[in-house]
Amino acid sequence: MNIVECAGLAALHRLDPERAHGLAIRAVSLGLVPLPGAVSSPRLATSIAGLTLPNPVGLAAGFDKNAEAAGPLTRAGFGFVEVGAATPRPQPGNPKPRLFRLREDRAVINRFGFNNDGAGAVAARLSHVERKVPVGINLGANKDSSDRAADFAKVLATVGPHVDFATVNVSSPNTEKLRDLQGKAALSALLAGVLATRDTLDRPIPIFLKIAPDLTDAELADVAEVAMLAGIDAVIATNTTLSRDGLASRHKAEAGGLSGRPLLRKSTRVLARLSQLTEGRLPLIGVGGISSAEDARQKILAGASAVQLYSALVYQGLSLAARIARELDAMLKREGVDNISDLVGQGRDAWLKP
Repeated sequence: MNIVECAGLAALHRLDPERAHGLAIRAVSLGLVPLPGAVSSPRLATSIAGLTLPNPVGLAAGFDKNAEAAGPLTRAGFGFVEVGAATPRPQPGNPKPRLFRLREDRAVINRFGFNNDGAGAVAARLSHVERKVPVGINLGANKDSSDRAADFAKVLATVGPHVDFATVNVSSPNTEKLRDLQGKAALSALLAGVLATRDTLDRPIPIFLKIAPDLTDAELADVAEVAMLAGIDAVIATNTTLSRDGLASRHKAEAGGLSGRPLLRKSTRVLARLSQLTEGRLPLIGVGGISSAEDARQKILAGASAVQLYSALVYQGLSLAARIARELDAMLKREGVDNISDLVGQGRDAWLKP
């Protein structure tokens, strides 16, 4: 991180977190943030669900909810970018304040509640984006919808023609009863509807499923079974947690989903368990608590074919993606590893120990 980025982060941290986030998106969209372009090498280049990635370090959904900076973000060193979540109709989300920095814990709590401009606006913006790396959409449901399962398919029908993949997000804790859709029967029906819609697109795209870190072993086994039977292309593990174990910040009691450093161990154990349950037959994307190349490496060893960042950018800046990719490449070179895919799942058992 250079001195300009350090100064910019310091200035943003003086502001209300949501206002700071909005200004950051604006700065990126206006080209005010230096971008490194593609970061790749033969060791980093990989693929997941048919998508060719220059490197395995992606941007998680939630950073650019409305695809306002999607174009520049594809030039920020990420191997792939996910925008959204988008819902069929625009909605304001939950009352403010709804975003909190937990500096002592290097964490964030949010309770946004799928605030976004709606699928139509997001699709319009994405239709003009030159996709330097794969770009995906996170599918959401309106809070007041009478058929939330149908909402996911509606968003896919609207935005699907303008993206390279789509993620079914039934794991946000900030829309009441949304996580109920992770149950076996409900999830099976929901995925069937989304996949049927995917098959109507002129260019069918991979469909991912994003799960919560708070599932029991039995629930996780059900999710794995449903995902494989449905023919989902990959699972993203994990979304934010409701747990508050070991936090020091004065904001630790705020309602919402916790992300950042405290989630690393919990989310990686879920990832490893999911890898075990699916026996490597389903590609996985590791998310939760990544703030360094070593964190990303541990996710890959636990079973992830790729990873995603978000909360660590709050504390280390947008340049973190390129730094992690370059440091991963250096690690692979030192270890004599030909390609990052050779590490996938090689350390899984260590994460499954009590």
